[in-house]
Amino acid sequence: MNIRPYTPTDWSRVCEIHDAARRDELAAAGLGDAYLTLAQTANNEGFHEYEIRVAERDDGHVLGFVAFSPDELAWLYVDPLSSGKGVGSALIQAALRETGAALSAEVLDGNRAALATYKKAGFVETGQAHGRMPGNESFAVTVSELRHPGLA
Repeated sequence: MNIRPYTPTDWSRVCEIHDAARRDELAAAGLGDAYLTLAQTANNEGFHEYEIRVAERDDGHVLGFVAFSPDELAWLYVDPLSSGKGVGSALIQAALRETGAALSAEVLDGNRAALATYKKAGFVETGQAHGRMPGNESFAVTVSELRHPGLA
């Protein structure tokens, strides 16, 4: 597996991954009706303002992506067909290596698989927050707030 910077040619594959994984994520949180595609929400949520990395197989097939800032891991999605194979963990480690700093993250309540992946990578739960779903504010959400101390 190779982790590399996102390019605009990755957009359609990143949308496919997000959209498939997002359905699963929302279903686990009991929020299936809140589903919107990445194409519908990317601009409103500032997706392209983050540093974005993709994980790909040796043949160039993209398996997942991570989007982060110097202090936040904001997006982490893996193709459901590649779930449980270390793709998410590799993307988290790539973001941590690049920032070297403490990172925060949020996981929707009910998304046990994501929470386990973050904890395995060294994130610690620091609390819960309640609010409106970014990108689809008509839905109330509860998230676990997480923090990683950084690699520095």
